[in-house]
Amino acid sequence: MDLDDLKAPATPACATALEVATAYCTPALLNHSVRAYIWAAAHGTARGIAYDPELLWVAAMFHDIALMPEFDSHTVGFDDASGHVAWVFAAGAGWPVPRRRRLVEAVVAHMLDEVDVRRDPEGYLLERSTSLDISGRHMDDFTDAFRAGVLARHPRLGIAEEFLACFRDQADRKPDSSPAAALRNDIAGRILTNRLDTP
Repeated sequence: MDLDDLKAPATPACATALEVATAYCTPALLNHSVRAYIWAAAHGTARGIAYDPELLWVAAMFHDIALMPEFDSHTVGFDDASGHVAWVFAAGAGWPVPRRRRLVEAVVAHMLDEVDVRRDPEGYLLERSTSLDISGRHMDDFTDAFRAGVLARHPRLGIAEEFLACFRDQADRKPDSSPAAALRNDIAGRILTNRLDTP
């Protein structure tokens, strides 16, 4: 599979979503978001899963944005808060309400243990791709050569340590949040031993 075939769709919403993510995310988190789309789109394409590329790209750009201080909520989990930011963005982009709802569902779904691909293909693909990129699950979805090509184009830039610090901060302040639950289930160990960081 050619990486050039997995670029963001050439739409105003995709271009603006990347602009927003670039403005607010750290370089490591931005690259993670781009890789999340690539892993998701590649898996969907290889498995013949019908998905909306524009919606998937926008979801990937916004799925972690509430880890950034400007969008952090002290009362709402980062996954839900990221969904709210995505909703506002999509409203500004002129998306109809049902499409906004699908976007929010995909953003929030990325923190679930599993997602029904028939009900929410974008959420399924984003959950699978972010799990690979952060904790090393589903590593065998791709060949060594494909993974190496993605990482050469969009390097990790210390995402493991940065992401773990964000999760620990979220968990300390919001003990009922998904990061807190993930840390109780030893995501820290999986993040620090992700084979993507030792290819």
